[in-house]
Amino acid sequence: MSYDLIIKNGKTITGQPIEIAINAGEIVKVADEINEKGEELIELNGDAYVSAGWIDDHVHCFEKMTLYYDFPDEIGVKKGVTTVIDAGTTGAENIHEFYDLVKKAKTNVYALVNISKWGIVEQDELADLSKVKEELVHKALTELPDFVVGFKARMSKTVIGDNGIRPLEMAKKIQKANNGLPLMIHIGSAPPKLDEILAHMSKGDILTHCFNGKPNGILNQATSQIKDFAWAAYDKEIVFDIGHGTDSFNFEVAETALKEGMKATSISTDIYIRNREKGPVHDLATTMEKLRVVGYDWPEIIEKVTSVPAGNFHFETKGHLKEGYDADITIFTIETGQKTLTDSNGFKREATELIKPVKTIIGGTVYDN
Repeated sequence: MSYDLIIKNGKTITGQPIEIAINAGEIVKVADEINEKGEELIELNGDAYVSAGWIDDHVHCFEKMTLYYDFPDEIGVKKGVTTVIDAGTTGAENIHEFYDLVKKAKTNVYALVNISKWGIVEQDELADLSKVKEELVHKALTELPDFVVGFKARMSKTVIGDNGIRPLEMAKKIQKANNGLPLMIHIGSAPPKLDEILAHMSKGDILTHCFNGKPNGILNQATSQIKDFAWAAYDKEIVFDIGHGTDSFNFEVAETALKEGMKATSISTDIYIRNREKGPVHDLATTMEKLRVVGYDWPEIIEKVTSVPAGNFHFETKGHLKEGYDADITIFTIETGQKTLTDSNGFKREATELIKPVKTIIGGTVYDN
C-alpha cells in the first residue's frame, strides 16, 4: 500500500519510536516502523520529536480589530501551532466576517463568541449590558456550528464597568441555553472579586489568566500561599488555563502553585500582534519554555497543548496521534541552550532547554518552520 505522506524515524516526547502514515489529510497508521512507501517522505533520523499538532486555545486573530488582533498564520502554522481558538475577539454581529476571513488561513481557526455582540471593539465591552443578546449568540452558534466552539466573557473592572457579577450570570444563562458549550472567563483586577467569579463557575469552565500576578489573583500576596477558594475551584475541576498575555502570567504565582501541587490544566498564549512582536509572549513555544523553567516536565507540557485543550473544547479528531485523527502534527526539537524568559511583570528566568518547531503539518500538508 502507498500513502500520501510517511513520517519516518520520529520519537514521541517520552522517547518512544514512532512512524506515521497519512492519507487524505487523516492519520491512517501509527507504528514503531512502517515499511510501505509514501508519495512524500519526512525522514527524521531519530533526532526530532513528533506530537499531535499544538493547540493554542487563547489567541486574538481577527485582523480587522484595533485593540487586540493578529493574523492566524503568524501565530499558528509559522509557530508550530496547527489549531488556534480566538478567545472572544468577535461577537455575534461580526463573527461571520471573521469566519469568512479565516477560511483563507492555513492554520485551523475556531472561535469563542464574545457574549457582547461586537466583541472587543472597545475595552469595556460588558459595561453596557444591552450589547448582550442571548438570541444573537444562539443565532451565531446555529449558523456556524463548526466554527464557534464556546463563549467568552471578560470579568475584570476595565471591562464590566459597574455591572459587578451580572455579566457572568448572563454568560452562564447563555451557556445553559446552548448545550453547555465551553465558557472561558477572563480574570483581572477587581471588581468583581475572584472568589465571587469562581463561585459562579462550573466544572469544565475555563478560567484563563490563572497565574496572573494581580492582587485579585489566586495568590495571597501577604502569605505567599494559594488562596483556599482557588483550591476549591481547582478541586471542582474548573480548567485553569495559562492565557499568558501582556499582563497575565507571573513566574512566582506559577512556581508557588506548583510547590503546593497545583498545575495549570492547559497552556495558552493570549497572543496578539503587540505582545508577539514586542513580548513578553512571542509565541506558544516560548510560553511552553516558561512552564518548563517553572518545573513542569516536557511530556505534561505537550499534553497541555494537545490532548487537554482538544478535550476541553470537544475536538473529537484532534489532540492525539491516532488512526482516524486529523493529520495535524507538530515536529520539533528540544535543544540545550540559553534564553532569558520574561513574565508579564518583568521578572526573568533563564531557560536551558529550548523547544523549536521545525515542521508543522496541517491536514496532511507540510510547512517548514
